[in-house]
Amino acid sequence: MQTLKLNNGTEIPAIGFGVFLIPDDGTCERAVSDALEVGYRFIDTAAAYMNEVGVGKAIKSSGLKREDIYVTDYMDLYLLHQPYFDTKGA
Repeated sequence: MQTLKLNNGTEIPAIGFGVFLIPDDGTCERAVSDALEVGYRFIDTAAAYMNEVGVGKAIKSSGLKREDIYVTDYMDLYLLHQPYFDTKGA
């Protein structure tokens, strides 16, 4: 998988698998397991998606080393989707 180099030298996979709107009823775990099985190594998740349990179970059961999987919201990358800027100068 092609990677991209960030300004701090960290390399991340160029393509990731997102879990937004995948329910944490076993569906998310299966989807992430399948994604890891076919070669994805970047999982885009967030606490707001409320499916961290499924993501974690899939990663744990994958047999892959944790350091070989790049996970958003696990301090590998902390992404702000909608930053707030005070335009009134306060």
